[in-house]
Amino acid sequence: MTALVDTPPLTRWHGLAREHGVAWNDLVLVAVNLYGIRTPLGARIRLLVRVAGERESRVVVVPAGRPDSPFELVEDRLCVDGRTLARVERRAVDDAVPGYLRCWDGRRWRAATLNPNARSRCTGCAFCPTTLEDAVDPRLRLEDEIAALLAGLAAQLPPGGTLRDLAEVTISTGCFHTEQAALDHLRTVRRVLTEHGLTPRIGLLTSVLRSREAFDEIAREIGPFLLFLTAECASRRDVLLKASKASLTPEEMPGLLARARAAGLRTSFTYVVGLDPYPLMRDFLRTLLPHCTVFPSVQVYQSHTPLMDLLRAEDAGELAYYLDIRREIERAAAPRGLVPQRWRCYRPLWYSTYAGRPLTGPCR
Repeated sequence: MTALVDTPPLTRWHGLAREHGVAWNDLVLVAVNLYGIRTPLGARIRLLVRVAGERESRVVVVPAGRPDSPFELVEDRLCVDGRTLARVERRAVDDAVPGYLRCWDGRRWRAATLNPNARSRCTGCAFCPTTLEDAVDPRLRLEDEIAALLAGLAAQLPPGGTLRDLAEVTISTGCFHTEQAALDHLRTVRRVLTEHGLTPRIGLLTSVLRSREAFDEIAREIGPFLLFLTAECASRRDVLLKASKASLTPEEMPGLLARARAAGLRTSFTYVVGLDPYPLMRDFLRTLLPHCTVFPSVQVYQSHTPLMDLLRAEDAGELAYYLDIRREIERAAAPRGLVPQRWRCYRPLWYSTYAGRPLTGPCR
């Protein structure tokens, strides 16, 4: 490892790893999410990488074509100043696909993500790379079309695998502009799953489900259910978010999560680290964590263009900003029994360790 510390970025990173008590593997993966890669392979690429010295491979989805990035893709090696930090075992352009399998436990896929509302057609938020992705996700409206999507997932299963192995199906598409539209869609998804003999928990990333009546209805008719409130940021919401998200204020979010939890639903949220000033980010996250039953999807802000660079909060271009909030979240979340599930997020702050302990379980 000492051979790596004679170049400026690596010298700084080793110092940060020691200062924050962060495993080198974790720091490298957070850094590649933050800085992206110098490569002409599209605007956004999906990589299966193995950091040098590590046993496990991880999927990362990162900005490409970033000329100022310290990372460079050289054949199958991820390098900084010519030094190999990781091996790339698989690469692909990141398309907006209608669905994919998640949570590989070594024998079976235990979760799936569906994009049945045409993610590529979402108007998107200012920080989201959706509009940069090639569209291969037809809009799915009817039960038989969703059934066709399930059939497509079934075709990707390993020998002996079945969709009944899935414990959770998450709908990640936004674009439900009203609470009623989201409820109607959830009913359709549950009906199709039931018709196929499937009983997984349904997860939904959304900010339009807000009322006690909606949560009670979900508990009665759609559950088991996991709400991922798309919080995203606490500042500049009218600038950074589409209207359906921006209409929900940060002050309303703790109460919303509390209502969902009181209805018997599992609760969590999504948040993009890098958009808010540090003190505001820290205090905002502290208000949401007490109302979560599942560790939140806390994601590194990824800039794909010079214009997107301008959306970053002050100091959010520095790796220390992300390692600092990683430590703060651990202090607030770990005592509540909240632990990251490594497969849930492709650009998290945690990979192999959390609050000083190893993370285990599926990682893709």
